[in-house]
Parts: sequence; C-alpha cells; structure tokens
Amino acid sequence: MRSRTLAPRHQPEAALQPPKIAVLGLGYVGLPLALALAKHFDVIGFDISETRLRALRAGKDDTGEAESAALASSTMIYSGDPAALAGCNVFIVTVPTPIDAENRPDLAAVTSASHTVGQALQPGGIVVFESTVYPGVTEDICGPLIEEISRLKCGEDFYLGYSPERMNPGDKAHGVECITKVVAGQTPDVAAVLRRIYGIVNGDDIFVAKDIRTAEAAKVIENAQRDINIAFINEVAMIFSKMGLSTHDVLAAARTKWNFLPFTPGLVGGHCIGVDPFYLSHAAEQHDHHAEVILAGRRINDSMAGFLADRIHAQLQPASRILVMGLTFKENVPDLRNSKAADLIFALQRHGHQVTVIDPIADKVEARATYGVDSIMSTDGLVGFDCIVGTVPHDAFRQMSRTALVGLLAPNGLVADIKGIWRDLELPESIRRWNL
Repeated sequence: MRSRTLAPRHQPEAALQPPKIAVLGLGYVGLPLALALAKHFDVIGFDISETRLRALRAGKDDTGEAESAALASSTMIYSGDPAALAGCNVFIVTVPTPIDAENRPDLAAVTSASHTVGQALQPGGIVVFESTVYPGVTEDICGPLIEEISRLKCGEDFYLGYSPERMNPGDKAHGVECITKVVAGQTPDVAAVLRRIYGIVNGDDIFVAKDIRTAEAAKVIENAQRDINIAFINEVAMIFSKMGLSTHDVLAAARTKWNFLPFTPGLVGGHCIGVDPFYLSHAAEQHDHHAEVILAGRRINDSMAGFLADRIHAQLQPASRILVMGLTFKENVPDLRNSKAADLIFALQRHGHQVTVIDPIADKVEARATYGVDSIMSTDGLVGFDCIVGTVPHDAFRQMSRTALVGLLAPNGLVADIKGIWRDLELPESIRRWNL
C-alpha cells in the first residue's frame, strides 16, 4: 500500500473532537502508555488475556512497570471484549512481535489486532502501530487487512500512523512521559493529531518522522545497533578470556577515553535486542541483500551461552553442583521472554552438571512452563555448591555480603561472575574466581 496520496473522504475524527483512545495490548509497552494517556483522555485498555485484565483490575501489574496506586487512580477502562472498542477514534496497537523457530518475523499478534481494530473502526479513525516491525508492515500488511475487515478505504476513510515504542523494562528514568517520541502519519494532518496526543503526555518532546516507513526503520535499527555493539564486546571477551585477561579490567581502562562506548559483555536476550535484528535482516532479504554484519552479531551473541558454559565446565569436576543466579533476561525485571540464562543452564546440564536456579523476581510457574526450569526464590538453606554463576545482576544479588556469598560454596568453590556482579567484593583465597 505504501503512503498513497488520496483525496480524503473523512477528516481524521480525532482532529475534530477529543480523542477516545483504545490501547490494544497491556504488556510492558501498552500498560504504561495507556496509564499515561488516561491522565488526559478517555482510554480503553484492551487485552485478550482475561488473567491479565483481572490482575490489573485488582491493582496488580506482574510486569512491575506500574504501581498499584497508579492502577487504582487511573480512569482507564479495562476490557477484553471487542465490542467495548466501539466509539473509539484512535487505536494504538502495542502487541508483541516475536520471531518463530526459524528466526522469521511472527506477525500473528499484529494481524490479529488489526482484525480486531477493523471490526470497531469508524470513518475518520486513526490506527497507530507501536509494535516493532520491518519497514512496510504498517502500510502493506496491516492497512489492507483493516480495509478488508472494516470495508473502509485506507487513506480516505481511515488513516494509519506509526510511533515506535521505546520502553526499557525496569528503567523508571526513561518512561513514556520523559522520552522523545517519534511519530509518523499517513498524512500531515494525521501526523499533527499524533503529535498533539503524544505531546500532551511527554511535554511535546516529539520528533515527526518523514513517513511511516522511515519511523518503522528507525525503530528496527535502534536495538539492532545495540546488538551489534554488544556482539563486539562479547567477541573481544572471548578473545581476552583465552588470553587470561579480564574484560571488565580492560573496559575500565578503555572507558577513560571520552568517546568510548560503554557496552559490557554478557548474555543478550529479551523481546527486543535478540529479536529486532532478525526483522531488519528479513527486510534486507526481501530486497536481495544479505545482512552480514547484523547476522554475524546475532550469531556471536547467540553463541555466548555455549562459550560461557564451556569455560565454566573446564574449571570444574564432573557432575559438579552449580547454582545459577538469575533467570530473567535482564536485571530487576521479571520478564522471562527469550532469556539466554536458560540457554546457559541447559548447556551446563549437557556437560553433566547438577544445576540449581535461583531468581527472586521470576515467576516460578512461568519459568516451569516456559523453560521446564524449577526456579527458587531464596538462598535460605543453600550450601555446598561447587560453583556459583552470576548471570543476572539483580539488586538482591549485588547487595549480597561476602559472608552470604561464600556461605553458598563448598571449599575450593568457583565464583563465575559473568556480569561483574561481585567484582569489587573481596573473597577468601580458598574461593576461586572467574569472570569475563
């Protein structure tokens, strides 16, 4: 479809009267956005999970992104009934966009949301996508689908927009109300409406992109760039490990240069950084270009769990008892999606070791269902491990005392500190230490 210039039969409804907004998808992205918008507009928060809706109505956000007080005070209406979307004139889609087993974009949630929107859409409505996609998805896939369901003409009867999400789970300093928001509209009038809506939320800190495809491209390269930078650090960590050098010591020296980029080695998982590069490489393949650097970075980062397991295994006796500390994909966030800590656990098990997993904020039921891992919440009663592996720098782990850490280990135990969690902690000579 791609940004057609058509004579509109209907002006954007939200430009003519106060917006009534529906946010589809109340996860890490959608919920904070919906709560922020609901301070200024009538908002319906839509989600297909009744379990999720019940928790939110009860004032509980399992993602940890919203406080109970914010949920209780919000005027937002929660619903999983598509009929509740009737009368909305702005629809914001924030559903997940994962990859499949072959690392190909999985647009099922986006197309399902487009179908739902199409059923509720009225002339003059605006449909904004925040989900990460490759350039062209909004106009070439979602637009025609909404046309088919709604029987309305895209660019004449309804309009598309795109505003890339920039959520960083667990980062309270960079929430939706205090970051620059990129918006793009199918027409200048639509872009102006989106600028006004999002600008009310973040003090008009808005960048209007040239067009929708440009905004889609901007989003997909943001995390791909981080992935490539981390891949470089991971590769040099592999090299330095074989040289007997501490990568953290090397980085401490290198960071004294004013323009050195402060990336650190480790496991790269989660819903964005480990996924978005595949959306970009998929788009490249559609245009007969093989994304060599992007895919090379992915290969390095995906291989990191195996490399770490091999290095740790080489320092242990057969069938050692190992305590892996951290299962979520990043610190202080309960999100288990695409956690590479799980890959490390499985690799250590394949080496024949007995692995116990602790994570104080991971949901035990979800950990079991997603990875088949029985995670525990506390170190109480744990002793005699041959090795501790620090995978995720949760605050609870960073704050552990020397006594508490050493108390978990058997004599001559090994602390494999992947993320430098206890780098500054003095350990007795009887405890071995290895880090990247």
